[in-house]
Amino acid sequence: MITASQMRAARALLGIDQRQLAEMSGLSVPTIQRMEASEDRVRGVIDTLTKIVDAFDAAGIELIGENAASSGAGRGVRYKLAKGSGGK
Repeated sequence: MITASQMRAARALLGIDQRQLAEMSGLSVPTIQRMEASEDRVRGVIDTLTKIVDAFDAAGIELIGENAASSGAGRGVRYKLAKGSGGK
């Protein structure tokens, strides 16, 4: 669903720290720290993972899955296109 690297990259795009992500997602700072310390894919309760994904989504960050359409290969993050922007 999401990797530790994606979490760190998404936070960097937003310019926020772990405390701010915890506030945005309704999770604790130790939970965020544990998730970001994962080797690859973040493991956790589905509800917790969903809160992280939803927080990034609400902040305008799109998480790119392993096989999602992208100009490169692998996972990543990017800003979501604003609705009605037509990509510009």
